[in-house]
Amino acid sequence: MKQIKVIQPKLKAVDFFCSGGGMSSGIQESGIQILAGIDFDENCKATYEANITGAEFILADVFELKEKDLEDKLSLKKNDDDLILIGCSPCQFWSIINTTKEKSKQSKNLLIEFHRFVAYFNPGYVIVENVPGVLRKKEESGLNEFISWLETKGYKVHFKVHEVSNYGVPQHRKRFTLIANRITQTELEPVIVQGKKMTVRDVLGEKNGFPKITQGHKDQSEFMHTVAGLNILNLERLSLTEHNGGTRMAYVYDKRLAPPCHYGKTDGFKDIYGRMWWDKPSPTITTKFFSFSNGRFAHPEEDRAISLREGATLQSFPKTYKFVGSSTANIARMIGNAVPPKYATAIGKAIIQNHINGTI
Repeated sequence: MKQIKVIQPKLKAVDFFCSGGGMSSGIQESGIQILAGIDFDENCKATYEANITGAEFILADVFELKEKDLEDKLSLKKNDDDLILIGCSPCQFWSIINTTKEKSKQSKNLLIEFHRFVAYFNPGYVIVENVPGVLRKKEESGLNEFISWLETKGYKVHFKVHEVSNYGVPQHRKRFTLIANRITQTELEPVIVQGKKMTVRDVLGEKNGFPKITQGHKDQSEFMHTVAGLNILNLERLSLTEHNGGTRMAYVYDKRLAPPCHYGKTDGFKDIYGRMWWDKPSPTITTKFFSFSNGRFAHPEEDRAISLREGATLQSFPKTYKFVGSSTANIARMIGNAVPPKYATAIGKAIIQNHINGTI
């Protein structure tokens, strides 16, 4: 019996709002070529170019970028079955985290701008990733209109909130994900990683290449095992906090140590000033993960917050990923805002398998 030779598809992607390259890294790892990443933040350029092999970083504001200019710059073609457009726009406006709404007001219109490029190129696949809040306000975000338009153009659209710990990421993080596909009539979902969920113990600690350090440690190497310093009060709080999941309950009735707004209160917001658990996925890594007063971001047993590299590892970035930035806060923002690369890989694998099935 003659065997059918399966040819690996030559899929390629353009990553809008690419930031430091989390989505691009994971999609590339799945076997899809990244043509370019687009972002208006110049601080992301060096990190993106240091890690995403063969891709161009385009410094541009999507509100000003013209479809024809992008077409010419990257030699793109309309109606290309092998083209993937990715739109993971900044999520401040839709986030449940209390960000400054005035500063983030423009972010709610970015999906509408991304829609403009999808309509122009009519790619084989479209990916949108964002916070769950974009789904709760489908009308205001333009999501309803976008989904309806995709369906009228013959795309099979999957949209759902996914928990990234199901995809090999050692972190609890819920993300809205849309995958639209006009190659087949299959609804595509990220490929789940079977077996036990990854935990903090699986990726951090000395056995995983993270030597013990103290608060305020500065790592000048590219590994960036750098950690924020603690004042005397916070260091005392943390020294009293039970190892492996301890909380501020250790000093809740101590007027000197308990934050004034939490003194005597045993309910609500127990995560702030808390330690991570060794044997659970970490809490959601935010842009403030380097500060243990902003969440459950203290090391499970060392008296410090997690380091920049530990935060990146919990986001599933490879340990060799190079972050370039002017400050701890700048690098932490790139890490916390990123799409976890392993989650992106799960999306890429679903698209590759579908493309093979659709072209045999």
